[in-house]
Amino acid sequence: MKKHFPQYTRYLVPIARKLRHEMSDAEKKLWSKLRGSQLGFKFRRQVPYDRYVLDFYCHEVRLNVELDGSQHYTEEGKAHDAIRDRYLQQQGIEVVRFSNLDVLTNMDSVLDVIMERIKKLAQKNSTPS
Repeated sequence: MKKHFPQYTRYLVPIARKLRHEMSDAEKKLWSKLRGSQLGFKFRRQVPYDRYVLDFYCHEVRLNVELDGSQHYTEEGKAHDAIRDRYLQQQGIEVVRFSNLDVLTNMDSVLDVIMERIKKLAQKNSTPS
């Protein structure tokens, strides 16, 4: 069986489960558009990955979609996100971020950006090196 995810810190499993059950309105709205491979690619929500929990992760193209609430716009939040995004990029995972407000007020544009990234990554992955 092919292993999709690296080892992750065990304490993240109950945290990820809790996050799946306590999604914000923006997360619920985006998940309603990503679930069931509606975009042609399977996404999983609140995925433990090493020491982080990824909001919406598509393993096939290695894309992580993050939704940012107000805590992400503080200096501390921005610094934490920069470290996290850099780490994930080093693992070969592309990160795209949207604010909760973007999802709640401009879903079509959010989905357009996600689809552009998926197409780019799918093409990159299928191009022989």
